[in-house]
Amino acid sequence: MAKKGSDRERDALPAGRQAMALYRTYRPMQFADVRGQEQVVSVLEAAVKSGNIAHAYLFAGGRGTGKTSMARILAHALGTGEQDIYEMDAASNRGIDEIRELRDGVATLPFESTYKFYIIDEAHALTKDAWGALLKTLEEPPAHVIFVLATTELDRVPETIVSRCQTFAFKKPSHETLKKMVLDIAKKEGASLEPAGAELIALMGEGSFRDTQGILQKVLTISADGTLTEEEVGKVVGAPRGGLVNSFLTALSAKNIEAALDVFHKATGGGTEPKVFILLAVTKVRAVLLLRFAPRLKEELAGQFGPDDLAFLQNLSKTGMAINAALLAELLTALIETNRAPLPQIPLELALYRALG
Repeated sequence: MAKKGSDRERDALPAGRQAMALYRTYRPMQFADVRGQEQVVSVLEAAVKSGNIAHAYLFAGGRGTGKTSMARILAHALGTGEQDIYEMDAASNRGIDEIRELRDGVATLPFESTYKFYIIDEAHALTKDAWGALLKTLEEPPAHVIFVLATTELDRVPETIVSRCQTFAFKKPSHETLKKMVLDIAKKEGASLEPAGAELIALMGEGSFRDTQGILQKVLTISADGTLTEEEVGKVVGAPRGGLVNSFLTALSAKNIEAALDVFHKATGGGTEPKVFILLAVTKVRAVLLLRFAPRLKEELAGQFGPDDLAFLQNLSKTGMAINAALLAELLTALIETNRAPLPQIPLELALYRALG
């Protein structure tokens, strides 16, 4: 059931050991190390300094946004030793028996700390009966116990539980935050990573610190001399060469469905994942529209694209009128639907028929 954090991390190391290595190595250890969650850090730091600590917190947000890391940071900031920190994965321990066992443990005093600190990950997975058993503990918690419930699906947590917790919303890290993290870690690992490669890794991380670090882990394994180019990164993540995506956008701007499909199938035939291709296309189409309607954002986009790419996109913003909001909406729909399509190429093909046909 509930287990100490160090044991839990060891248990989480099957075949995916290498992919998780960077996430463990660079996991933030104190409030100052946390990236992109300033609104949470400021409140929790103030609570620790003032001693105004709640006995139940609810951390809600997407996967890989740092919820359990923040919980452990809070525990350590309160002087809680590892002996008194317990982590429970509710996805695997979701029944009433596990919660009853937890309740029995709550009744005993800490080994060496002021608090016994319980972190319940994936809390939304608990059964109805388990929630009912936990509610009784949250209503009248012992003075020596603090709970942190972490969830990616806040809407599945009963309102009776939510009302007894201090709730914090964890937002997805920005693209710039992920890019900076990638460059920082690569440097610490002794690798020279091109900024364009870091851009690609950050984009593929899709708003998750953990996923982004996992991708970087794979990328670092292919570097023989510590130097990593955008092309090398692209091979690892299944991304097409930048020129192919630009050729795709050129075809879109000319409303040439045949040419656009030809580029797309050439890319996927060469090993590019359809979802990755669409994601890169969405990113560039968005940039074209921003350059057209908000040209003052050019400097911001310059940090995301290389000079040649930026010049290409800026030209399309003036000449490629077929690249418009309706097309971007269709591409976004294709991106969302790709994972559940019987053939992953179909959503983009349909998007092109609808937008350009």
